[in-house]
Amino acid sequence: MNKLIIKIIFVIYIGFTLSCSYTPLFSGKNYNFGFEQINFIEEGEKDANRIIKNKFTLIQQVNDKKLKKYIISIKTSKVKKIVLKDSKGDPVKFELVLKANYEVRDNEKVIVNKEIERKNIYDNNSDKFKLKEKEKIILENLAGNISDMILTSIIILDDN
Repeated sequence: MNKLIIKIIFVIYIGFTLSCSYTPLFSGKNYNFGFEQINFIEEGEKDANRIIKNKFTLIQQVNDKKLKKYIISIKTSKVKKIVLKDSKGDPVKFELVLKANYEVRDNEKVIVNKEIERKNIYDNNSDKFKLKEKEKIILENLAGNISDMILTSIIILDDN
């Protein structure tokens, strides 16, 4: 029995000491650029805008004059569609589509002008509160994915 406890403690100790350290993909990196300004079009999806802006605030402030300064304008839109209905006509599956049109400028010259679209299909839930929470999580994931793609496109542009 004692040997079993010692083995379990040893495995847990090894697990804690050798476990990989998780770091978010784009945080804590030194980029060769920054955002002088981040503009969102007013009629865009407010929750998605908030998520994207929070991701970009880490690199928004540029104090070093050697770094490139970009101005980015983003317009987001969200569409919720019924994908599948049952025999009674009640929705069974929904699709949430999040689009982002963005433009990156450097000294009033447009460098990038693209549209990104991300989709997710999910099941309906009879509990409307749980359905809203699920939609909120999906929207956060889609907006996070879009912000990562925008940042990646700027990194690739900056490397060239």
